[in-house]
Amino acid sequence: MLTEKDLEQLKKRGISEAQIEEQLKCFATGFPYLELQAAASLEKGVLGVDIEAATAFAATWEQYLEGDNSILKFVPASGAASRMFKNLFEFIDADYNEPTTAFEKDFFAHIEYFAFYADLNTVCQKSLGKDVKALIEVGNYKGIVSLLLNSDGLNYGNLPKGLLKFHNYTDGARTPMEEHLVEGALYAANNSGNVKVHFTVSPEHRALFEALLAKEKGDYEQKFDVKYDVSFSEQKASTDTVAADSENQPFRDKGELLFRPGGHGALIENLNDIDADIIFVKNIDNVVPDNFKEATILYKKVLAGVLVSTQTKIHEYLNLLESGKYSQDELIDIVYFLQNELCTKNPVMKELEDSELALYLKHKLNRPIRVCGMVRNVGEPGGGPFIAKNSDGTWSLQILESSQIDMTDAAKVEMFENSTHFNPVDLVCAVKDYKGNKFDLTQYVDKQTGFISLKSKSGKELKALELPGLWNGAMSDWNTIFVEVPIETFNPVKTVNDLLRKEHQGTTSNH
Repeated sequence: MLTEKDLEQLKKRGISEAQIEEQLKCFATGFPYLELQAAASLEKGVLGVDIEAATAFAATWEQYLEGDNSILKFVPASGAASRMFKNLFEFIDADYNEPTTAFEKDFFAHIEYFAFYADLNTVCQKSLGKDVKALIEVGNYKGIVSLLLNSDGLNYGNLPKGLLKFHNYTDGARTPMEEHLVEGALYAANNSGNVKVHFTVSPEHRALFEALLAKEKGDYEQKFDVKYDVSFSEQKASTDTVAADSENQPFRDKGELLFRPGGHGALIENLNDIDADIIFVKNIDNVVPDNFKEATILYKKVLAGVLVSTQTKIHEYLNLLESGKYSQDELIDIVYFLQNELCTKNPVMKELEDSELALYLKHKLNRPIRVCGMVRNVGEPGGGPFIAKNSDGTWSLQILESSQIDMTDAAKVEMFENSTHFNPVDLVCAVKDYKGNKFDLTQYVDKQTGFISLKSKSGKELKALELPGLWNGAMSDWNTIFVEVPIETFNPVKTVNDLLRKEHQGTTSNH
């Protein structure tokens, strides 16, 4: 099936023949739907936190920061902004020249409120001899949009979201990358005032991120009295997946195997390369200006406080189990913790002898831990929290996408539609065991949770394979806790007009 030329191609990418065979097999067999018990809710599976508990968990985190621990903020930032401007690209191609749709009208009516407005004005004057307002007066709307999106202007249609000006301040504008640096200073600085932030970026934009960091880092260090340790990585070529044709054979483009990025699930490799005790994970576009940050900062500390207090308890239990000096009451205690606080159930656990039970408990507790913020369902797209069945027959908390749920099964559809919370990608992770050794995160991926989608290349249809998502199947075998967080902590920018929402219209001072 694979030619000598194909094998040469694989070698260059660091991909084995066995990996390709496994991927092609996935195209042929597809992925099974997950068996569900229920959507996680405040009644079961989602921890509700009142303000008193929130304050206590935040204090736990602040106390942890005083110790000699390594904390890092991990930000997937390689996403291109092109989807953010989908409506504006459509406007350029439309057969009319004035704003017609509600989206277009909204964009132009409030154009001066965008943080990039001053830059756009400058390029309009330079290229078209008029500022934005003058161009609007003469009806040259498409000229404005073209200079916003294309390479002869600001090139926003081709840049990653992390480098776009999102928020206005009295002395300048900030990009999402800069807002993440600020957030890091406010909840992830260690006892020496060091803030570690890691961005995953695409190779073609890395130099731009590095240049912006070099320009702005000193100002933020001065403003927040911290030292930044910022690193970058790129999705590994070895995590790309081969495309298949309709017969589930390798798809070839100009005689070569076609590879596609494996989706955000590939970043489990990047996360695995990081050496830190605690890692915050948050998407690049979910940031707000300073005058809206209060809830974000508090609940980041809450999630981290829940994590470190849970980890302390788990490590105590693991040390007890390892010592062999436990009573039956203590074993029952651990079983209760596993079932009620980690929501992990095993139907055959009651049949195990004490010594077998101790081994099972040790196996289930000694794994990476994640605490995930969950917001009330308000119709936003995104995966949700469920109690799902694992391949070893146990039940545990999982974040699922709709594609993993059998929508032909009425009971599952009802569970999905009545779910009360969804996943805003707001995680805090502990990736070391009770002896301080790093877990190998690639060992906790459920390979049966990938996705297959239909795409096309050069006019031919192909099947594309996405790896298990980073916070879905890639973390399937982690110990998981879901915590309800307020909707104010979730302010993603999916379209350019989202930047007009009050949560993104900040007015406080910059650096």
